[in-house]
Amino acid sequence: MAGPPATDAPTRHPGGPPQAADGGRELRLLLVEDDAGDALLLRELLADSGLPAAVTWVRTLAAARAALPAGADCVLLDLHLPDGRGLAALPAVLDAAPDVPLIVVTGLHDEAAGAGAVAAGAQDYLVKGQIDTSTLARAVRYAVERKRAESATVRLLESQRRAAENARLERGLLPEPIVRDPALRVAVRYQPGRQRALLGGDFYDLVQQPDGTVRALVGDVSGHGPDEAAVGVCLRICWRTAVLAGLDDLAALDLLDQVLRAERPTPQMYTTVCLTSIDADRAGAAVLCAGHPPPLLLDGGAAAVALRHQPPVGLLRGPVARRPGTRIALPPGAELLLYTDGLVDGRVGDGDERLGIDGLAGIVSLLHQRETRRPLVDAVVDAVTAADGGRLADDLALVHVRWSA
Repeated sequence: MAGPPATDAPTRHPGGPPQAADGGRELRLLLVEDDAGDALLLRELLADSGLPAAVTWVRTLAAARAALPAGADCVLLDLHLPDGRGLAALPAVLDAAPDVPLIVVTGLHDEAAGAGAVAAGAQDYLVKGQIDTSTLARAVRYAVERKRAESATVRLLESQRRAAENARLERGLLPEPIVRDPALRVAVRYQPGRQRALLGGDFYDLVQQPDGTVRALVGDVSGHGPDEAAVGVCLRICWRTAVLAGLDDLAALDLLDQVLRAERPTPQMYTTVCLTSIDADRAGAAVLCAGHPPPLLLDGGAAAVALRHQPPVGLLRGPVARRPGTRIALPPGAELLLYTDGLVDGRVGDGDERLGIDGLAGIVSLLHQRETRRPLVDAVVDAVTAADGGRLADDLALVHVRWSA
């Protein structure tokens, strides 16, 4: 059978009519065959099959490797080439294009080699002399679809692996409160607003110092996203470091300001924080809020602690003259609930009315009197979410501190 003149340059041929389209797109096939007659026969079978394909024909492995970067949806590879014979020819193609499906074409007496090629990474094999239009078209379609399915599975598994690693990392960045006194009870609730995230821009922590003083923190980085989450983690670790180093609340707040200015990605980012120091005898506490909602004092009911307002961390350009925290008395049996503004910014009903601090205090008072079977922080979040019609989507951080005599 006469064929085109012998050359190692790629030769391109249009395929058959496009009525049997692969999603309406013409397939790009790379035919690696040194015999001109066999190459012509395969091209004619493809043209008669109705498979929409543009065929690039090369005669050697070297030419195939040079042609693959231009793109191919499937490779038809003869196992008897001038520069590659038998299964040794496969790695040259598979290594050059691991995501492109490969079909080997063998002689009548090489069917075992074809099966070995499938075991070595080929999608299928065809035996010369036993190929017809339907067999060839079906083999190409199946090879392309199987490879796509395999690639999609690999990408999914890789995505799941990365997600699992990120989840482990994010969980590791959430703090474990340091509690030394068995009479001290601490419950926390953390809920990022971003979907499928474990960390948001809100942060919290609690450390009981060796002298019995309980230091607690909640904070909220302005904005929503991974940058804000990263800064929140940085500030939380900074605060714990400051507390463990013996710094008081004013010094810790000053350190938070310095770290925020050094780490924030934009100069517009700021942070609100509430620092609370509960005395070792639990008779009083000092509360220092910088642009942050005040904690709720639970004593029969729930009421916001009256505080002096101070600007958020990182908001003002120049030095900020901070004042010490406000001293409050803690009646016997009292409790404290620290929270971020995601709770009070939620809407009430279908209008634009916000829940606000007083609205939150009312919910907490009611739940505190009747809720005994589950943590108060969980009940509060559920109630506020229900009041917002299930739309509550901001970051949340709550710390509930109580103690027994």
